[in-house]
Amino acid sequence: MTKAGWFDAEGFYAALDAQRQARKLTWKHVAGESGVSASTLTRMAQGKRPDVDGLAALAAWSGLDTNHFVRSELKPERPEPLAMISTYLRSDPHLTDEAATALDELIKATYERLRKDQ
Repeated sequence: MTKAGWFDAEGFYAALDAQRQARKLTWKHVAGESGVSASTLTRMAQGKRPDVDGLAALAAWSGLDTNHFVRSELKPERPEPLAMISTYLRSDPHLTDEAATALDELIKATYERLRKDQ
């Protein structure tokens, strides 16, 4: 079975290293500032992939957009509107997790009821 897409961990690590060098930091400092263990960074240097929480922490620390490191041989699909709405609600700093979930459920139920192609 062929994967529809994959994460370019080597490319992400190279960009992360460039960010580290631009800030004139050691990897130990990166670990401390990002909250990722030094062993995770060492494993990444050896070509291993970080876990999803480590990836999120490093992306937040570096400002790198992980979407730039997703590779695919397929034509990119346009995201479904409900997926985008859910993404925006869950990233809204003005909403608690519970509020975002409640709004998401309400919008999905209303959308299903009103969509044309039922």
